[in-house]
Amino acid sequence: MQQRAYGDTGVSLSIIGFGGIVVMGAEQAEADRRVAEAIDRGINYFDVAPSYGDAEERLGPALEGKRDGVFLACKTGKRDKEGAAAELRESLRKLRTDRFDLYQLHAVSSVAEAEACLAPGGALEAFAEAREAGLVRHLGFSAHDADAAVLLMERFAFDSLLFPFNWVTFHEGAFGPQVLEKAKERGVARLALKGMARRPWPEGADRSGVQNTWY
Repeated sequence: MQQRAYGDTGVSLSIIGFGGIVVMGAEQAEADRRVAEAIDRGINYFDVAPSYGDAEERLGPALEGKRDGVFLACKTGKRDKEGAAAELRESLRKLRTDRFDLYQLHAVSSVAEAEACLAPGGALEAFAEAREAGLVRHLGFSAHDADAAVLLMERFAFDSLLFPFNWVTFHEGAFGPQVLEKAKERGVARLALKGMARRPWPEGADRSGVQNTWY
């Protein structure tokens, strides 16, 4: 498995990551098998979120005994300090770990949401305190709005962003170039999601054998 540098942190990450949603709804034995296979194949980036059903509860036990060999990223959908801090603690408990390698704002979808995170009493205050306390190593965000992503990078020193850098939307919709440019300017590491997505599943499509993905 090839790896790439995670910014200038000295950390190298596999170019394919393990999205925790793939163990959502799985039996624990199956979740254990999927995680073990991914690690055996060289994947060291694992990403999960509270909104992925029971994925945290499945991933935590599956990573026991393997935690030090992976880069574990988690997210919060909360936009206020108190809510983000509480969700962080709960995720640590479910994942049976004492720290996250990366903690992220999850799915920031508007400038208004970004402003809420940045405001006094916003989620980023909890992020900074968690890093100071050693509960997280790096801070980031995922976004589905280019303006929000640019604003967040302008206003806070994030280590990385997770963004839909997708071939079609990048070249046909001009969705992504401005985010990439700002990330390079600010020295923010780039993590790509939905890079191979073509479109949402049409209503009524045959999805046999396909689980836990809307595209």
